[in-house]
This record gives sequence, C-alpha cells and structure tokens, in this order.
Amino acid sequence: MSKPTVSLVISVWNRQQDLRENLAAIRQQTVPADQVIVVDNDSSDGTPEMVIAEFPEVQLIRMPHSQYGACETFNVGFSSAKGDFVGILDDDVVLQPSFVEKMLAKFASEPESTAILSPKVIEPEMPEWYLNSERLHRERYLATFRGCGSMARAEAIRKAKWYDIRFFIFGNERDLTTRLLNLGYRVKMFPEVEVFHKAPFGMRHGKRSLYYHVRNFWLYAFKYLPWSQVLLFPFAFLKKGLGGKKQQDGGEVGDAVGTIGLFDNIKGVKWGYWVCLKATIAALWNLPYCLKHRQVCRHPDFEPPLK
Repeated sequence: MSKPTVSLVISVWNRQQDLRENLAAIRQQTVPADQVIVVDNDSSDGTPEMVIAEFPEVQLIRMPHSQYGACETFNVGFSSAKGDFVGILDDDVVLQPSFVEKMLAKFASEPESTAILSPKVIEPEMPEWYLNSERLHRERYLATFRGCGSMARAEAIRKAKWYDIRFFIFGNERDLTTRLLNLGYRVKMFPEVEVFHKAPFGMRHGKRSLYYHVRNFWLYAFKYLPWSQVLLFPFAFLKKGLGGKKQQDGGEVGDAVGTIGLFDNIKGVKWGYWVCLKATIAALWNLPYCLKHRQVCRHPDFEPPLK
C-alpha cells in the first residue's frame, strides 16, 4: 500500500506570532506533512506577509475580506486539501513533533469507520480536577472533537460536507460529528497525542462568544434532537449547571469544554440575558433551514452537551 498523505489546514486572522510558532512546530514533524494550507481571513497585522517571507512551502489562501466565519474559511482549506488525511488546526496551537506520525500510526490500526482522532488538549487555566480526570486520559468514542488540533479522514468529512457555514463559529465540531455519526462513522479520543492550545480553558468571554454558543446550540438541537428533548433541554441545562470552571457532579467530565463557564459568561457580559434572548430568536429565524436538514441522531455515541 502507498504511504498515506497528509494535509494540515489552519484558519487564521490577525495572529502573526501565534501562527509563526505553529508553522515552526509543523516544520519539526518527524513525519512531514505533504501539504500545509493557511487560510488567512484578510489579516491586517502582517500575517500573510510573514507566511510568504518565512514559510514559502506553505500554501497560502487569502480571503477577500475578513467577514467570513471560521467554518467557511476552514471549508475553503478542506476543499483545497489533497491529502488522504486532514489535520484541523487552530492558528494558536503548538504541535508536538510526533503529531503527524502518531496520528497516522493510530489511523492505520483503526477501522475505516473512525473518521476523526481528537487529541488530549492542554490549555492555560485548565483546572486540576479536569487535568486529573480519567476520561481525559483514555481512548473512547466521542460526541464531538477538539477542532483546535484533530486529524480526520478526508473522505469522511467530505461525505459529511465539512462544517455547516450557518454556524459561523463555535459548536461546529459537534454539528459535524453528528452528521458523521448519522453516516455510520465514529470520532475517537486519542490521548497519546497531546496538543497545546493557547486559548484559556472553557468558554471564551464576551458577547460574540455568548451569542454564537447559544444560537448554535439551538441550531444543533433543531437539527438532531428529538422534539421532546428540545423542549426539555433548557430545564435539563439549568439543572445540570455548567456554571463555572469548577468540578461538576463529583468529578464527571464531559467533552463540551466550550460551554464550561456559560453561566459565568451570561452574568459577566453586560445584558447577557438579552444576548441569549437575541440568539434564541436568531435560531428560531433559522428554523426552516434546520428543518430542511433535520436528521434525528440515534447513534449510541450521540449525546447533548450537558456534561
């Protein structure tokens, strides 16, 4: 059999130094990537010029303006990827030298149904209770993946039609995973590969993050949850908490790390509850789109982001 090929795709916007460190780590891979694609969302800080000057081997795609969402810029990169496997990388990650080598070796031992391998991600402000969680350190199947540093079978995510650009940013990994599950694929946690992500642990603070997390949850729910769960979810969510970056339920750890700290964000953002209401109204405006693409997921790996 011929050696599998790898394309690494990075979406970036105004992160010159972070991207420089990312690309420098990619150069140090023990098994080199066959293609590295950087999709620049019209950065104004010299990021594309830095790529051209310092990393001529990188395929740079420059978007005509900066109003594209991360979902769309990643899809541009995915559509340009020629590899059998596609690395999905945020601009502010640093890979260990063995990232590509270990991912390929693991895929070689996995069935074709394993579509994505999600690494152990280490982030600033990650609490000890999370770092010490047994779930973080064992292989298992997931209902989502860490989009900052995973690797996917190109054919699988192509069949799933990549990210849904309606999501714009946040929650797109869970949406893509659900479509993969509906196609018979699975996503697996692979903690032997460790990725350092510079973004602080948990939900990003601010109105933009709060708006898209809430809106996109409803889009996801309308598309994949039974209606009984859609109606009951707000009550289950309030009961569950997801309040702050504190240990929950005696140590139980889920994979929806992007929603950890949601209630803190609501309280900390000016007019936070109003932002949530606007996001919910926006989701209802998108209900016809969701109904058109609705396919209730009954795969055993599927679970709403309640943990």
